[in-house]
Amino acid sequence: MDLSKIKMVVSDMDGTLLNSKHEVSNRFFEIHKELKQKNIQFVAASGRQYHSMVDKLETIQDDVIFVAENGAFVKRKEEVLLTTPIDKNNVDTILSLITTTINAHPVLCSKDSAYVNGNSGEFLEMLREYYTEFEIVEDQTKVKDEVLKVAIYHFENSEQHIYPVVKHLEDSLKVKVSGSNWVDVSHKNAHKGYALEKLMQEYGVTSDEIMVFGDYNNDLEMLQLSNYSFAMANAHPNVQEIAKYITLSNNDFGVEHILEKML
Repeated sequence: MDLSKIKMVVSDMDGTLLNSKHEVSNRFFEIHKELKQKNIQFVAASGRQYHSMVDKLETIQDDVIFVAENGAFVKRKEEVLLTTPIDKNNVDTILSLITTTINAHPVLCSKDSAYVNGNSGEFLEMLREYYTEFEIVEDQTKVKDEVLKVAIYHFENSEQHIYPVVKHLEDSLKVKVSGSNWVDVSHKNAHKGYALEKLMQEYGVTSDEIMVFGDYNNDLEMLQLSNYSFAMANAHPNVQEIAKYITLSNNDFGVEHILEKML
């Protein structure tokens, strides 16, 4: 495994760069200094809201490219590089499907905020970890903001309870089980792989020059773009099957372990 040519490092956040307490390690911030010295670009790619990602990487935010909302929104410093919204009719269709599902909580994700119905205090408390900017609205169908993604949370299991309800939309939309409690529905091109492919073209980076880390199904497309793709030890079986290599778990500093080897 020759890592000497790497020009770009891309990491998912939850379950990958973040530990189970949703923290970025001090060890990573030290490693990032070395990445910067070697002109290796770091890209954070997440299903999270942009503001939430910045909150986690605040001290290095000017040196990070943020691929947020599963690739529907990409930003570098103050420059928006990509937005891929979902059509309003599709948003309404998704909401109508979800209203009959017990314990399902849809979030309309826009560039600057997110919109929730506020029916569950327990859900709102949990939501604050992933969304630093959100508004409670009485009727989500009346939201005027451009929607980048509909994220649907289920307290028990998203793959069992949410995915079957929206699976039939896969012909026209991107439907992703993005975590044990989340399913994301977005534009067909709103995924991490599409966003990363655009970045690779802009930076002139090949599959041999990029390293990618992930743990869940929303990471599959971007992992396939790299010859140095790493699944976490805690990753979904689909991810471990697609990735070229497996590293330690997120709680055992799996990302940092590989980056230290590279450096």
